Amino acid sequence: MKISILGSTGSIGTQTLDVVGRDPESYEVVGLSAGGNVDLLIEQALQFKPSVVSLGTKEAAEQARQALPSSIKVVWGEEGLIETAAGTDADTVVTAVMGSRGLPATLAAIEAGKTIGLANKETLVTAGHIVMEQAKRNNVAIIPIDSEHSAIFQCLNGEDSKSLGRITLTASGGSFRDRTREQLAGVTVEEALNHPNWSMGAKITIDSATMVNKGLEVIEAKWLFGVNYDQIDVLLHPESVIHSYVEFVDNSVIAQLGLPDMRVPIQYALTYPKRLPTPTGRLDLAKFGTLHFREMDYERFPCLRMAFDCGKAGQSAPTVFNAANEVAVARFLNGEIDFLTIERVLEKVLERHDVTDVANLEAIADIDAWARREAALI
Repeated sequence: MKISILGSTGSIGTQTLDVVGRDPESYEVVGLSAGGNVDLLIEQALQFKPSVVSLGTKEAAEQARQALPSSIKVVWGEEGLIETAAGTDADTVVTAVMGSRGLPATLAAIEAGKTIGLANKETLVTAGHIVMEQAKRNNVAIIPIDSEHSAIFQCLNGEDSKSLGRITLTASGGSFRDRTREQLAGVTVEEALNHPNWSMGAKITIDSATMVNKGLEVIEAKWLFGVNYDQIDVLLHPESVIHSYVEFVDNSVIAQLGLPDMRVPIQYALTYPKRLPTPTGRLDLAKFGTLHFREMDYERFPCLRMAFDCGKAGQSAPTVFNAANEVAVARFLNGEIDFLTIERVLEKVLERHDVTDVANLEAIADIDAWARREAALI
C-alpha cells in the first residue's frame, strides 16, 4: 500500500509512521507534510524516502531542501499540501493536519480518488456536506481514525443501517474531569496538557479538557454515519476502555473495547477490512475490575452543549464554532487568556453570528475568517 500522511510530525502522524515502520514490506510512504517542525520532517523523510514532502512556509521548505536528496521533491504552503495529498500515486491519504486548513487538501485527495484515513475532524465539522457529497460522487471511502469513530465504524460493520438506533461516543473527561467549575479558575497550560489517558498534541488535549473535542466528534459523527443529533449521546467513561458503542432498534448494544492506544484505529484504517497484529497491549478486563460511567453534565461542560446547538443549527454555525475555538485555544496556549475564557470566547462569537448558508469553499473561508477575527478581539 502506498500512503501519504498530511501532518506527519504531529501525534497521529508520528504514530502512523510507527505502524508503517513496523511493517515496511506492506507500506510505501510516498508523501509527507508538516507545518514548521522541519527537523523531524527531515528525519522522517530520510527514513521513509517519500517522493514529495511539504512544509508550511517557503523558508522551512528551503531548509528541508538543503538537507534532503534531490530525489525528494520539496514543496510548501497550501499548494504543496494539496500536491502531497493528491499529486502522488498514494492509495490512501491519512489526513492528520491540525484544524480546518486540512480541508482543501482532503477535498483534492477525494477528487483524485484516494481512500481517506480521516483524523482531521475539522474537515467534516466545517464542510461535512461538501466532503461527503464529493466522496460519494467519486466513490471514495472515508475511514475514520479517531478512536471513537473507528469504534462506531467497527460496530456497524455488516449491520443494516436501518437497524441503527443510537450511537454513544465515550469521553475520558480530559485533564480536569474531576474538578468543579470553581476549581478551574487559574489552571495552568501545563495542567491542561496533562491528559490522564491519551498522548496527543497540545491543541486536541486542550479541546479534550474543554470538551470541545467531543463536540467536534459529535458533528463529525453526524456526517460519517448519517444520523441526526437526537441519535447521538455522549457518556463520560474515565478509563477510555470502551471507545464507543452502538444501540440497535432491538435494544442490542455492540461496543468496541481496547486499551487507549491510537495505533489500533490507525492500523485498522490502513488495513481495513483486514485485521493484523499490533504492537499494543492486550486488554485484561480482570485487571481493571470495574469500569466507570457518568452522565454528561452540560452545565459543567458548556462547550459540548454549544457544539450540539451549532450542529443542529447547521449551515455556518459549526464553521464558526470550530474557527473561534482554534483561535481561543491558541490564545490560551500563548498565555493571553485563561482556561475558562476559551468558552466565553466561543459564546461571544456565536452570539454575534447570524447563521447563513455555506454552499461552497469560498463561503466557508469567509465565515471562518470572520470568526477568527472576532475571536481574536474578545
